[in-house]
Amino acid sequence: MTHWPEDYTAPWTLATDTERAGVGLHSGSEARVRLHPTDQPGFHMRLPGSAEAIQLRPDQVRDSQLCTTLDLGPQTVSTVEHLLAALAGCGLSHVEIELSGSEVPLLDGSALGWVEAIAEAGLTPAATERLPQPVLRESMVRCRGASVITATPAERFSLVGIIDFPQAAIGRQQFALELTPQRFVDEIAPARTFGFRDQVEQLRAAGLIQGGALDNALVCDGDQWMNPPLRFADEPVRHKLLDLIGDLALVGFPQAQVLVYRGSHGLHTDLAAAL
Repeated sequence: MTHWPEDYTAPWTLATDTERAGVGLHSGSEARVRLHPTDQPGFHMRLPGSAEAIQLRPDQVRDSQLCTTLDLGPQTVSTVEHLLAALAGCGLSHVEIELSGSEVPLLDGSALGWVEAIAEAGLTPAATERLPQPVLRESMVRCRGASVITATPAERFSLVGIIDFPQAAIGRQQFALELTPQRFVDEIAPARTFGFRDQVEQLRAAGLIQGGALDNALVCDGDQWMNPPLRFADEPVRHKLLDLIGDLALVGFPQAQVLVYRGSHGLHTDLAAAL
């Protein structure tokens, strides 16, 4: 049983190296990620063939279709959100990520595999302080069409997610929690990515979801799921919060309540840029 940090104030790194390998959602290519302890604050990524690790920053994020992509100069790295969500969500603040390939493996479509890798390695206090968290002086609102995200100053970091889909299997869902590492592990990390049966062919034709399969994504077919059972009755809205946590990981968690209605990576990135 891993003893997770109480909150997100103390600096933590890994006690030892840990790794996972698997298929990338969009490329369909095999990739491996090794996670290493470091005394450098923040998350750093070492690309294939590079000796230097690049510090990950919010301004490297590119709004790309169906995933979060980082532009790291020599190459882009896509589908980073579940890994970053696991690192930040579990309370880690100092980690070096060594990647083989250009896309982070999807594993089972949730952050659970990354949480298990972190638990295998264990956490240890880092030698240097965390990067400062954003401080909110007043409320912020960002919109894209009918989608809205707000951040309101609060004592602690809490999240409210609301989704509204015409498909009866999903419908309208909402989920709220004050985030701690233990709650992230129990209530958010296991929630898997989801998609729609009627969009699969179109997305594949566009060169996306080449690695998507029924064992790494929930697939909705109107009023039913093609691959039940769900891990939570409201697994889709929890997964949306997982994505949001991953997209805020590079900025740091604000002392705020963040509410998102019909969120997307683009909308999350707008808030991260504003923070």
